[in-house]
Amino acid sequence: MKLSIPVYLAIALYFSGCSFFDVADNTGFNSIDSRTILRDITFLASDSLKGRPTPSREQDTAAAYIANCFKQDNLMPVNGSYYQEVNLGKVRLAKDNHLKISKDGKEVSFKIKDEFIPFEMTANNQFSGNIVFAGYGITAPEFNYDDYKDIDVKGKIVFVLRHEPGEEDTASVFDGNKATDYSEVNEKVKIAIEHGASAVMVATDPLNHSFLIPRGFPWPSLSKIIPKDALPISLIDEEKNKIPVIHVGEEVIKLLFGSVDKLRAIQQEIDRNVKPNSFLLEGYTASIKTSTEIEKAPAKNVVGYLEGSDPQLKNEIIVVGAHYDHVGPKKKEKPTDDIINNGADDNASGTVAVLALAKAFGTLEIKPKRSILFIGFAGEELGLLGSSAYVHNPLFPLDKTVAMLNYDMVGRNTIDSVYIVGGSRSPDLKQIAVEENEKIGFKLGYEYESFIGRSDQAPFLNKKKPILYLTSGEHPDYHKVTDEVWLINPEKIEKISQLSFYIINRIANESRYYKVIPKKISLI
Repeated sequence: MKLSIPVYLAIALYFSGCSFFDVADNTGFNSIDSRTILRDITFLASDSLKGRPTPSREQDTAAAYIANCFKQDNLMPVNGSYYQEVNLGKVRLAKDNHLKISKDGKEVSFKIKDEFIPFEMTANNQFSGNIVFAGYGITAPEFNYDDYKDIDVKGKIVFVLRHEPGEEDTASVFDGNKATDYSEVNEKVKIAIEHGASAVMVATDPLNHSFLIPRGFPWPSLSKIIPKDALPISLIDEEKNKIPVIHVGEEVIKLLFGSVDKLRAIQQEIDRNVKPNSFLLEGYTASIKTSTEIEKAPAKNVVGYLEGSDPQLKNEIIVVGAHYDHVGPKKKEKPTDDIINNGADDNASGTVAVLALAKAFGTLEIKPKRSILFIGFAGEELGLLGSSAYVHNPLFPLDKTVAMLNYDMVGRNTIDSVYIVGGSRSPDLKQIAVEENEKIGFKLGYEYESFIGRSDQAPFLNKKKPILYLTSGEHPDYHKVTDEVWLINPEKIEKISQLSFYIINRIANESRYYKVIPKKISLI
């Protein structure tokens, strides 16, 4: 009997100890090529794209390039499109802003710019109520510290200090004199909202800082030297969740605490004992109004979908992503200046790794069991806006998303090493990476675990999704015009993509689910 070629091949593979899975595996693996990687990164990090700022025509050009690659590599659009709109807006400070503080029927009004300034994350809203001093505004169970432990701030205004306890103390439980995420104003505001606060006053802490003039955000409308278009950009869908947030100066401190020295003494006691000292400011009420106007400035996430082959498991999604935006050109100071922040490593490198993986999986004749969604995120440099937009409005249900892998800065430093971030929260995925790396031979590093909130995996982790973040680490050209293609090692990106192919292929062909250790992290 004459055997057909498929049957003959199946018998040969059976007796050779191979499988169709291995052949498919090699087909995808072998499609990952440093020459294609170099071609793609040369375009994305070219001067003509001017650093791909969000939003911009140049970023739209990059998005079209990525979408075309997805299409050529046999990925499908989602809902008829290779784009997911990211609903962004430029935020302008409007005219009607005030801060009024009352005690015993006597009201004092403060001047905007000189005595208070709204932050960029403020709301277009007004609130009046009692005022609570909440120390540094920190809830940090891992440090056994909570400024909100014994105070009720629901429906109140909280007054918090910048920075964190022991800012200059190398022995501080808050990572010595290295600032943690809790020192960030956006983290303090997030914590205040979680505790039910309706507005936030922030003051520079006087113990370690003598310059107490309010800064807030440098709004162009409050300055003669700041360009009119130097505006913060926000997710419009998140505007409804904001509260008024202002930075107050010395005059406000004096009114509420009697003197700067008295506030300094309170802070000193908190630092000395590493113990909160929060209290209601008896008799004081305040009215805070911050007004903003939003100008729509949409951007795009770029998406490509590979449907899985298993009738049941194809309903489950693995997200493979990287941000394709960068910071745009810098201000020209001299005629000879190079002003283009090309962002070759940050993050054209991660983007081309995703393109290489999309091609590898699109090449397979036998698709993996689970589906894979490849995403190029916009707005990472503005605060993880593209990935945040995705988790708020996912194209596929988040409860069907079994893992997220992110690539950010994967093209520099030694070719034999790569850093795995996220193992502390996703130990199962870390173990898969370790096991699959036996086929590649990287020296794996774990020193960048503190970066877990600094790229597009963070919004997924905050939604309790298992994540891995691969990076080749920092270098002196970060966010500088010197981050250029000629410094990139395309062979390293090839090698990281090959390791990632094995990791993703394994996840996509398993039916198990992966442990995630939930813990809210600050999105930086």
